[in-house]
Amino acid sequence: MLTKNEMETFASEWIDAWNAHDLQRILSHYSSEIEFSSPFIAKVVAEPSGRLRGKEALQVYWTRALGRLPALKFKLISGFFGVDSIVLNYEREDGRLASEWFEFGPEGKVVRSAAHYGP
Repeated sequence: MLTKNEMETFASEWIDAWNAHDLQRILSHYSSEIEFSSPFIAKVVAEPSGRLRGKEALQVYWTRALGRLPALKFKLISGFFGVDSIVLNYEREDGRLASEWFEFGPEGKVVRSAAHYGP
């Protein structure tokens, strides 16, 4: 079971890695078998399902996404912790709100994640 402290540590490290645009730090949070979904996947890497599997596919997607958004910054609004999962709510540099759900495997890496965006 995750704790509030673990959620806060993950949130801080994850937000800092994104704000530094450090892809290797971002990817370090994820299992090699990560399953990730986002409504932007179809647009950025032409995967109509909006789902990616594996760290390599995620690296391609985020490399392209970061290239398109050089001013990308996240500001943490709140976080929630569960048995093996965390939800982070944050604001993007463009003022849009987002929530991301993370499920952790036994090794402490994210095995499943889904991004959600406000209008």
